[in-house]
Amino acid sequence: MMKSNFEIKINKEIRDYTESILLGLSLRQTIFSILACAIACGLYFLFKERLGTEITSWLCMLGAAPFAAFGFVRFQGMYTEDIVKMAISSFALSTKNLINVPFNLYYEILEPFINQSRKESIVHDKKLRKIEKAQQRKIKNS
Repeated sequence: MMKSNFEIKINKEIRDYTESILLGLSLRQTIFSILACAIACGLYFLFKERLGTEITSWLCMLGAAPFAAFGFVRFQGMYTEDIVKMAISSFALSTKNLINVPFNLYYEILEPFINQSRKESIVHDKKLRKIEKAQQRKIKNS
């Protein structure tokens, strides 16, 4: 059977396709827009008499903003709730002290050879041999 070398190329933008449900918005955007409007209306009718129109309007915007963000904000393929989860897990839950320790790969690879050459040099050097014997005696006496 002969193998064919045909390759179908599809643009990566096809993954970002979303079907528009209402006024050009996706289903996710529509649901969160309706929810944001409902929250803003509820806050307006709840606080209009108590706080006045200006403060209530700011409160409505602040109350609806997170729900609007959940529908519209997308960063590096993550929706807002994914971004919030990642932020909480990286900032609040993982409190590790990161310490930068230098690492000499060349020394790590050659360490056995270096130690071997030191031992050989100790064998040939009388003073170093005496020092090593004195250290061994101290270890035995302890």
